[in-house]
Amino acid sequence: MTRYRVILEYDGTGLIGWQENRQGPSVQSVMKDAVEKFCGARPDVVAAGRTDAGVHATAMTAHFDLDTAADANTVMRAVNFYLTGMPVSILSCEIVPDTFHARFDCVARHYRYVVLNRSAAPVLQKNRVWWVPRKLNIDAMRCAAEKLLGNHDFTSFRATQCQAKSPIKTLDVCRISQIGDQIVFEFSARSFLHHMVRNIVGTLVEIGIGKPYDIDEIFAAHSRSAAGPTAPASGLYFIGADYSMDASVNCGEHVPTDK
Repeated sequence: MTRYRVILEYDGTGLIGWQENRQGPSVQSVMKDAVEKFCGARPDVVAAGRTDAGVHATAMTAHFDLDTAADANTVMRAVNFYLTGMPVSILSCEIVPDTFHARFDCVARHYRYVVLNRSAAPVLQKNRVWWVPRKLNIDAMRCAAEKLLGNHDFTSFRATQCQAKSPIKTLDVCRISQIGDQIVFEFSARSFLHHMVRNIVGTLVEIGIGKPYDIDEIFAAHSRSAAGPTAPASGLYFIGADYSMDASVNCGEHVPTDK
C-alpha cells in the first residue's frame, strides 16, 4: 500500500460539499471516481477539512491509498486526466508515510472569505464572493475582530446542527484587509466549528453596516440567535493546512478573481 498526499483546488459552486452522500456530486465523490478510473480501485479520500456546499478551496490537503505503487507525478497526471471537465484539480502530489493523516495530523487550518463591497453586482465574480452593496466600516469590523482572537466559547457562532463535542476554540488569526472593492477576511485556527467562519463574517458585516452587535455580549449569550446571519458559502475558501511533519501546506496568495 502506498499513501499519497495531494493538494486540491476546487470550485464548490455545483458541489454539495466535501463529504460524499447520495444527494449529489461532492468533492470526495469526484475524486474517488477519478482515482477509480485510473487504477480500478475506489479508495477513501480524506481531507483536512469538510467544506460545505458552495465553498471553494485553493489548497485543500487530502490523502488516499493505492495498493499498487506508482510515482507521484504519474498519479497526479493520470487522476487529473480523469478530472478533466470537473471543478476539481490536483495541484501537487507526493508519497508520504502510511502514518500520515490529512485530517488528524493537521495542526492549523486557514480560511479566507471575500466580500465584494460595491454598488454594482458581480458578473465575473458571481458565486465566488459575497456581494454587499452597502458601504462597510472597515475600522469598526477590525475593532470587533480583535475581540474574537484567542480562546473562547464560540457557541454563538456555531451552527445549530454542529456535532463538535466542545464549542471552545482558539482563533489564532482574524484579519481584515481591503484590496480595491474587495474586503478580505482571513482566519486561522487548529480547528473550526460548523459554520463558524461564515457566522463570524456575517456578524462582522452587520457591524460594518452599523448594526449594534457587541462581541462580548455575543460570547456571553451562548446562543446562535445572539450573533449575526450566516454569510453565503460563495465567498468562503479553504486556503491551506499546516502539518507538524513539514513546513506549511498553505496558499498565501489572494483568491483569483478571474476564474
